[in-house]
Amino acid sequence: MNVLSLFDGMSCGQQALDRNGIKVYNYFASEIDKYAITVTMANYPNTKQLGSVVDVDGYSLPKIDLLIGGSPCQSFSFAGKRKGMATKDEQEILTLDHYLQLKSEGFEFEGQSYLFWEYMRLMYECKPKYFLLENVEMGERWEKVLSKAIGVNGIHINSSLVSAQNRKRIYWTNIGLEPSGLFADLQSIIKQPKDKEILLKDILQNEVDAKYYVKVEGNKRLMQTLSNNKIEDDCLIDSYNKTIHLDKSITISTRVSASSCTHVYKESTTNAVEIREVKQINPSLESGGKQPYQQNRVYDTKGISPALCANKSDLMIISGTLRTHKDGEGFREVQSGKGATILARAREDGSGQNVVSINSKIRRLTPIECERLQTVKDNYTNHVSDSQRYKMLGNGWTVDVIRHILNYMKI
Repeated sequence: MNVLSLFDGMSCGQQALDRNGIKVYNYFASEIDKYAITVTMANYPNTKQLGSVVDVDGYSLPKIDLLIGGSPCQSFSFAGKRKGMATKDEQEILTLDHYLQLKSEGFEFEGQSYLFWEYMRLMYECKPKYFLLENVEMGERWEKVLSKAIGVNGIHINSSLVSAQNRKRIYWTNIGLEPSGLFADLQSIIKQPKDKEILLKDILQNEVDAKYYVKVEGNKRLMQTLSNNKIEDDCLIDSYNKTIHLDKSITISTRVSASSCTHVYKESTTNAVEIREVKQINPSLESGGKQPYQQNRVYDTKGISPALCANKSDLMIISGTLRTHKDGEGFREVQSGKGATILARAREDGSGQNVVSINSKIRRLTPIECERLQTVKDNYTNHVSDSQRYKMLGNGWTVDVIRHILNYMKI
């Protein structure tokens, strides 16, 4: 089989093919990130690197059996500006012909998501037997644009089914298409992967270098972002400066999604965890005599609901993503027992990275743990710095999802 991989990154597609035992004669990779190329070549030295996707000539390649790629997502992502594919003077690009015309006329393009059309150009030039394109969950309008261009509807799969990471993605492919119904329309037979029920606690390393732990000052600051409140000594001061006195053995405080409550976790002497729920007061209602609502519940650490946290032995684990904004730090918590989506913009200073709180000690996930979240083998990326490892893992695919899709390919 001859494979052309666009936006190849650290070659997650090659890993999936390798693990599925699919014989590859030529693996052509288009990638420009030198660190990702370093990792690919260290693991797969026979990879034929082609450089930038805009320079790849599909007509000059041998017959391609499988075209794969995950085009840049920043302009589609709900976490981005969601401008989709457009020129810098805001001409939207909705067809391949329009893109090629604008390209020939020297127009400059906004962001990088327009490179989807380079994928489509090479699919037209190579005419592969099979194709697979991955991208993020996006608005309905742009999903329809991509589906119309590529000719099939996308399959929505969350990596959480095969890993400990929440990672929702869309996969467009002609793999697994079979005729169905009265008019023999092609329908995908690809099913959702079986849920392996892997939680974050299952992939954490037992021993972690001290460099991954947040310093005391950072610890306190991060606890503040977790609760969206101030923490001072033995008191929690909520957003409206109402003081709630707590026992000094408090482990962590965390905001609960979009609700108006704060869950406060406190260790007790009986090796159980008390969950104190305090409803915050809206200052505008204070004159109406509204009073705080408080409810105490006690759970054994081994019986805490996965919706609140996961536990490893008797340790409380809360996971999420630390982010830095112009207005200060922020934290998005994942309450399913899974890890948050790995971000490509994660940095070694902690911003954008997945972090966990284990018994009040807060640390970043290690590169190996992030590899496990992407179902990449341990130390696959250890040929470059930690910051580059985090970046390429955030840009990469969940290998076991790709393996699942490739299992439907008829060779």
